[in-house]
Amino acid sequence: MEASFPKLAIVEDNDDLREELLFFLRHQGYGAWGANSAEAFWKHLHRNPVDIVLIDLGLPGEDGFGVVEYLHQMGGYGLVIITAKGGQQEKLRALNLGADLFLVKPLNFADLGQALETLAARLRRDAAADPARARHGDGPGGWRLDAAAGRLRGPGDRQLELSQQETALLRILLRGSQQVFSKDALHDLMFAHADSPDTHRIDVILSRLRRKARDNGIDLPIRSIFGQGVVFTGVVNEG
Repeated sequence: MEASFPKLAIVEDNDDLREELLFFLRHQGYGAWGANSAEAFWKHLHRNPVDIVLIDLGLPGEDGFGVVEYLHQMGGYGLVIITAKGGQQEKLRALNLGADLFLVKPLNFADLGQALETLAARLRRDAAADPARARHGDGPGGWRLDAAAGRLRGPGDRQLELSQQETALLRILLRGSQQVFSKDALHDLMFAHADSPDTHRIDVILSRLRRKARDNGIDLPIRSIFGQGVVFTGVVNEG
């Protein structure tokens, strides 16, 4: 994170509010970009890393709770809820999932600016105490699958040993990077000769793969898009 101004992303489907926030934050000196849905946010994040994310709860498709939960698991992000759903239940759920701030619309931009300064200072202290917390996006380089060796190579020369089924799944997802695959489609591609479709097998492989990545300190850029399927959002190196 830069000493004075962290980079921000705004996930907000109200076009007017998103543009007002971007204008305000950029005028304050922040580098900021916006997305109108969680899906658009995930596609941009690994190419445009940020330090703090402002997230609306009532997004189309995947809601803000899912974004907060996943970013919190990745670690090192400042997470700010901006929502019209200001009930105690929503607030407790967001904070329990890892949100740092819970702000209710209509926003007071002056208060928002002060809150972001305080949050940025805390993130700088955390990153200085534990550099591993400051992990955003892909960093330099990209991802490459060595299918023959059963190994995924990530940015910074990170490596993950894979099972045969994990390799098969990643071969599909990396070849179609940024493309959303339904679980039915993944099952058909991986288990073409199965008597009947069983997408639970895909869920099991994904869960095992994500857990293995977390155990190895790797932020694997695989997103489950609500109602649509699975997408690999990272930068893929050919070969």
